[in-house]
Amino acid sequence: MRFISSSIIQAKSPREETERIELTPWDLQHLLAGYVQRGLLFHKPKPQVEEPNKALIHHLETSLSCTLDFFPPLAGRIGTIEYEDQTTSFFIDCNNAGALFVHAVAEKVTIYDLIEPVYFPEALDSFFQFDGVKVIEGTSKPLLAVQVTELVDGIFISCSLSHSIVDGTSFWHFFNSWSEISRGSDHVSKPPIFQRPILDIDYPIRIPQIKKQIQEQLIPPPALKLKIYNFSRQNIVKLKTKANAEMNTDKISSLQALLSHFWLSITRNRHLDPNQDTIIFLVIGVRQKLQQLPEQYFGNAIQGAMVRLKAGELVEKGLGNAAWELNKIVANHTGEKFIDFFESWAKSPRLYHTGEMMSNALLTAGSPRFDIYGNDFGWGRPIALGHGAGTRVGEMLMVSCGVEEGSIEIKACLSPETFQAMENDEQFMSAFTI
Repeated sequence: MRFISSSIIQAKSPREETERIELTPWDLQHLLAGYVQRGLLFHKPKPQVEEPNKALIHHLETSLSCTLDFFPPLAGRIGTIEYEDQTTSFFIDCNNAGALFVHAVAEKVTIYDLIEPVYFPEALDSFFQFDGVKVIEGTSKPLLAVQVTELVDGIFISCSLSHSIVDGTSFWHFFNSWSEISRGSDHVSKPPIFQRPILDIDYPIRIPQIKKQIQEQLIPPPALKLKIYNFSRQNIVKLKTKANAEMNTDKISSLQALLSHFWLSITRNRHLDPNQDTIIFLVIGVRQKLQQLPEQYFGNAIQGAMVRLKAGELVEKGLGNAAWELNKIVANHTGEKFIDFFESWAKSPRLYHTGEMMSNALLTAGSPRFDIYGNDFGWGRPIALGHGAGTRVGEMLMVSCGVEEGSIEIKACLSPETFQAMENDEQFMSAFTI
């Protein structure tokens, strides 16, 4: 990897009316988490007549600057106020300090090198900025860091975004808007909405003893690998039909069936004590369930939920039962429950720690609803999605839409031993045959 240049990109015409945006409980709980790191792989554009690479980089810098006009938080920093009672409040200071833009060249790396290996190559980590950087460092560091890496025959565009500023929906909202501006539009088709929900809390929220929480030791992540599983529309229908039939219902979703299929196989192949707890963490979107939040709300609007089953019960009762337990927890998270969490968290803040991963716990992230493969910057659609090193914080399933319409891609982050056992598991592998 050879780094060519690094610059700060500011909004072209910053808006004075957006100066300060409050951080909600959904935002603040991520202060000690890492940045959200996602990137897209493209074929290399057809060369221009003169200095093609320089022209492309200039175009991406210019289009990013124009996009930041519509997303002022991403050109800002996290502001803080410290109080005499040892509490601290945080907000987004839309000061147009700018986003980081890095241009790099991987002179010997091809598209084939990135998409063909059995495991997602760890060399891809160097295609992202801000590995190991915590959200709380956004008081002095940019809240958005872009890296454009030229390959022999491709281009990789990555974004690292503060998790206190965006969830997955807002991350892709920005990425979609940037590609739209890059294609020649002078406005974004879905303007972000920054107004915070009007609930019974007082801003700014004060967080006690933040310095002590920062100093707490985090558990280093284990040595995990990343592997991609693609499920065709037919595969998905088959799993969903099986799960619903086992429970005599039609309410289990495709995603609930897929996640349960992985959870079941991982647990089955660990040969755990039947009385040992196994846990799957779900991320539930709030936008669809809380009327006060518009679809284009920009910020975090997600809440975690946990499903816990004994290993013996999970394996014995099978796919349908596991998927039904996921379905129940999602259904129970009503708008009223989200509001209760929001208001109680403000009274007693608790920050999410990356290292707080229990054994036998499986994390989930992402959604097949995000528009990933529609991100055309002007020379064609992407051919693959990549994740940064910050993804490997624990055993995890990352969900996204697949390249083919109706397909779903799951990137599993597990140990090599677990992958080997699962691929020798006929029940797991049967989901890949039609």
